[in-house]
Amino acid sequence: MNASHRRFANFGLIVLLSSSGLSGCAVTNPLATAPLDPNSKIAGEVARIGNESREYPTFAGIPPAPTDERPLKAWGRAAAQAEKDRLQLERETADNTWTLRGTEAFAQSALRTAGPAPAAMSSTSAATEAYARDLRKRATPPPPPKR
Repeated sequence: MNASHRRFANFGLIVLLSSSGLSGCAVTNPLATAPLDPNSKIAGEVARIGNESREYPTFAGIPPAPTDERPLKAWGRAAAQAEKDRLQLERETADNTWTLRGTEAFAQSALRTAGPAPAAMSSTSAATEAYARDLRKRATPPPPPKR
């Protein structure tokens, strides 16, 4: 069959709506014909609503098919591309598929780009030890646990 999916779907929708519309003609309003308990608190309201004349939708109320959506085949192509991209990503990131190479060259390049370290940041072992001794002198141990 050479008909597009959209035409087939529209035809099915028309058949469904027309069959439900025709079957609706044979059905009466259950609220209008159902027996009511006259002692019920809502009996008057049910009778009034059941006997009201109402407008029902018509086929003229069905909006036209949208024209700004992508065709069905484009959805399929996009889904196939997404699946292809997923498989490629899984292949490229599988276990044992990559290694780190050239890290030393990268580090040297980054250091050259950053420039020399400020004098305040450079420390010697003696300066570090003096700072640690000073911190130890100022530190107070926590109180012993209460018993």
